[in-house]
Amino acid sequence: MIIERATAKDLDVLLAFRREAAVWLSARGTDQWQRPYPAVRLLNTIEAGSVFMVRDGSTTAATITLTPEPGEGLWNEEELREKSLFVNKLTVARTHAGRGLGGRLLDWAGGRAHRSGAVWLRLDAWSTNRQLQNYYLRHGFQHVRTVMDGEAVNGGPRVSGWLAQRPAHPVRDDSADAVRGPRLP
Repeated sequence: MIIERATAKDLDVLLAFRREAAVWLSARGTDQWQRPYPAVRLLNTIEAGSVFMVRDGSTTAATITLTPEPGEGLWNEEELREKSLFVNKLTVARTHAGRGLGGRLLDWAGGRAHRSGAVWLRLDAWSTNRQLQNYYLRHGFQHVRTVMDGEAVNGGPRVSGWLAQRPAHPVRDDSADAVRGPRLP
């Protein structure tokens, strides 16, 4: 598998990923991602170079957004003084689920954060999705707090305010950083 930066051509694939994930999440009893995500907002993050696609041959296996930009109104001033990278929209195709790909992508992101000089790899997760929160805790993240004030980027009240972080650290094998050419193990 190879990690590549997403391009504008990937927009439809990314939107389909989100719809597929929303159906799967709904079947698991959560309302996460039930409102459509604004395509123009996703295109902006693609054009900023923050969205990455994991390719398994001609198939897209997963996606992750890794950005230096925090979600608005989530992290306090003291926390924002500590250099961090932020994970968003980590999604694994159902065809590739159960293979540890999400955890490897989190490690990849932590390695990129470390190489950038960041102290933390941070994220905000769906506030009511306990299974997702437990997933991140199992992958070394520590819950910081839950923020419910504010609005969601796609309208309505904030729903993704469970904040967590883990130290940015080098990966044992940084060959996962396919933006430089190598493959994801």
